[in-house]
Amino acid sequence: MKLIYKVLSGIIIYVLFANTKVNAQGCVAISGKGAFTVMEHPMLDSTAAPGQESSWVFTSSYRYFHSYKHFKGTEEQKQRQTLHNEVVNFQNTIDLSLTRNFNRFWSVTVGLPYLINIRSSLYEHGGKERHRSYSNGIGDARVVAYRWLFDPRKVHSGNLQVGLGIKLPTGDYNYRSYFYNVTPSKRPVDQSIQLGDGGVGIIAEANGFLSLGGRFSGYTNLYYMSNPRNTNGTRTYRETLSAALANESIMSVPDQYLARVGVNYTFGGSLSALTASVGGRIEGIPPRDLIGKSDAFRRPGYIISGEPSLNYSFKKVNVFASVPIALKRNRQQSVTDQENSARTGTYVIGDAAFADYSINLGISFKF
Repeated sequence: MKLIYKVLSGIIIYVLFANTKVNAQGCVAISGKGAFTVMEHPMLDSTAAPGQESSWVFTSSYRYFHSYKHFKGTEEQKQRQTLHNEVVNFQNTIDLSLTRNFNRFWSVTVGLPYLINIRSSLYEHGGKERHRSYSNGIGDARVVAYRWLFDPRKVHSGNLQVGLGIKLPTGDYNYRSYFYNVTPSKRPVDQSIQLGDGGVGIIAEANGFLSLGGRFSGYTNLYYMSNPRNTNGTRTYRETLSAALANESIMSVPDQYLARVGVNYTFGGSLSALTASVGGRIEGIPPRDLIGKSDAFRRPGYIISGEPSLNYSFKKVNVFASVPIALKRNRQQSVTDQENSARTGTYVIGDAAFADYSINLGISFKF
């Protein structure tokens, strides 16, 4: 038991206070502003005595990824690494959330991420020398209400939880860092490492599980965040690279989505259990938003990943980890790419840098 407590203490310290100093960061199609709120391991106590189902759950999670492989569509631009002009991104997100379970049906979660980003590139600094830009601070907060559709006391073979909430623009969407062209100057960092997007988002979720017999079960998490705001007014400076990019001079406020599905196998019993999972995952930014216009600059695209994960629960503690490994990466054509294609008569598509994998760690306490 002493070893378990030491391991847990180490994870808690790492997740809560991680401030990893890294060397670079790049132009990612998948934004990591802490907007994803999917409950990967909901703490549902169907054995609580009547009238005692209410509780609080504190969750701390950490996400890391390193992007450097550029894609146009599904084709990797391997020459970028050969020429050493690739853009490299390291991104660290620490997400803290507090859930109030009012009863065995209803709960509300409030979450706030903290981001630490470093970005290394040539083209943003005059094209001759590689320099870094930085951003760190709180991201966009969220408030989501959840309801289990079926009574956990009566239905044990499966259940579905639906959620609806809002994402608030608490993160700085005009964060500035130093750039080195002729002389050093401060200007907005790239969209991929901005702390927020400036929009009030509408969040919809569904989280479910289904018994498959024996120790096997299935799970699914579905998430979509709609950002009705069109643009946020933050300048990209892309028009200074080429006059043809005049329609990309301001940042767009894009939607985001995530879907997970997989199979669990559980070892152990009611007091403590280790669950091993394997599944698939897709996450991305669509070229066009569900609500409102989709003008100005964004890097739409998606990653399809295979996702192994582990979850260990005992008493009122839940520890979980997953490592999604990229199987397919696709940088899709944006609205501005389509506009430039129509204007020039040639097919235009921008590129984006993707990671090979991401690391997700977390711990929850019920009290």
